[in-house]
Amino acid sequence: MKAEAKSILRAHLVPRDARCKLMKDFIPQCSMILLERLDTPATRFIHSYSNFSHIFKAKRQKAPSFTPEDTVLASVGAGKQDPRSGLLMSESTLSAVEELVQACQDEDEGCPIVLVCGPKSVGKSTFNRYLINILLNSLPCIEFLDCDLGQPEFTPPGCVSLINVTEPLLGPPFTHQHTPRKMVYFGATSCEQDTERYIDTLKYVFNAYERDVPLVINTMGWVKGAGLLLLIDVIRLLAPSHIVQISAEDFRDMPQLSPEYIHCTAGLHTRGKALLRRKSLNGMEDSGQQGLAQAGFHPPHPGHQLLCVQPEFPGAGNAGTGRTHSSVLRDMAILAYLGQLQPPDVESVFPLHSLIPYQVPFNAVALRVIHTDVAPAHILYSVNASWVGLCQVPDQVPCNADGPVLLMHTPICNCLGFGIVRGVDTDKKLYHILTPVAPQNLRFVNCLLIGSIPIPNCIFLNQVGIEGEIPYVTSEYNYDISGAGKLKLKKHLKRREHTQP
Repeated sequence: MKAEAKSILRAHLVPRDARCKLMKDFIPQCSMILLERLDTPATRFIHSYSNFSHIFKAKRQKAPSFTPEDTVLASVGAGKQDPRSGLLMSESTLSAVEELVQACQDEDEGCPIVLVCGPKSVGKSTFNRYLINILLNSLPCIEFLDCDLGQPEFTPPGCVSLINVTEPLLGPPFTHQHTPRKMVYFGATSCEQDTERYIDTLKYVFNAYERDVPLVINTMGWVKGAGLLLLIDVIRLLAPSHIVQISAEDFRDMPQLSPEYIHCTAGLHTRGKALLRRKSLNGMEDSGQQGLAQAGFHPPHPGHQLLCVQPEFPGAGNAGTGRTHSSVLRDMAILAYLGQLQPPDVESVFPLHSLIPYQVPFNAVALRVIHTDVAPAHILYSVNASWVGLCQVPDQVPCNADGPVLLMHTPICNCLGFGIVRGVDTDKKLYHILTPVAPQNLRFVNCLLIGSIPIPNCIFLNQVGIEGEIPYVTSEYNYDISGAGKLKLKKHLKRREHTQP
């Protein structure tokens, strides 16, 4: 063990005297923590925007340090904190993780499919990361099906994806953006307006899972009303072997998702089946388990195993108490993705408007605006300066020499990555697209999908070196004009069919 520790240190600690000094205190129960500077093109790009530069600044400890180790940790912003501010794992959490690890290591039971669900802000993402990291200690890889459109773990927002995870997850989503094995761009942070397409999207991505390694499924925090019914549909579609239901102590609106409940309860698009039915014999109802068994009604084979977890960290279940707003995390995921455009060997950051975009002919790709209806005459206005999904539809794109090629329906197809439409040249009939997708993959792109995912405002506002009026930004805007502000949804008003004359 000492020889192994020496070989590890040799790669990171060059001076021999320093290694020998460190190894003097080494015992088998030691843990070595290697602190490295997080310096990547993505972090440098995010740091170039003042809105997010504070994220990477270490908070210096004012309290005096008593040991050399404390002094070293304090120099990089790591110090002793109140235990309640750390990663708090309840007994139910540790018990669930232990049971899932055992199930994944049991080769006779096949590869488990673990679905993690619960309301917002109860620690679903933290549980997923912790579980994956523990599993990677004994397994070479884990498959991860991300069904959360608003807070995906490995991609920009608005996606359903299947990712093969081989390395531990040690940070928030923007620190580990990955290229999925399969991905579909849904185009919104919520599926409330199109649940049928969401189910079809899940089915399309889930079919790529080969069942050769364990699968962890991340779900949305929408579990009230229609969201709960949709979750029932998702469980029936994916047929998990284990369901981890995380619920805060004061969250009573969500029933326990037992196999019997999932079997009997109707979903949003699926019907429930009666688990135990009463049969009337000679005008009398035969009740009780024994009478039902004699009448020939038996409960079905038990489905998934339900593991109930109660988080114990402060603010569990309170969506407004998070350290960072969800919209900020989405912006950072997009910035981290665009950070891949930065040259890896150059320390300085190049602004996006200084990079050379690809030129794409109108007739090479089809267009589709997902979230709303746009008149054909206005389609180029909606495409310009938009975040687009670079997709591959199986059908050949029809050629339209006079203008852009439009799709009549939203396809469910592979998404190879994302880009920003820098501009539209109507004279030469060209789209100018900025994207980090590799050229060998771009040749498969034949469709641009435009959704409701916005480009972060800081990209428009911080265009370095621009004199005069900033492109795509206006300061002369009157919010007093009718229809100029954000549309406010009045959910407390009843629909016409529910009102009485």
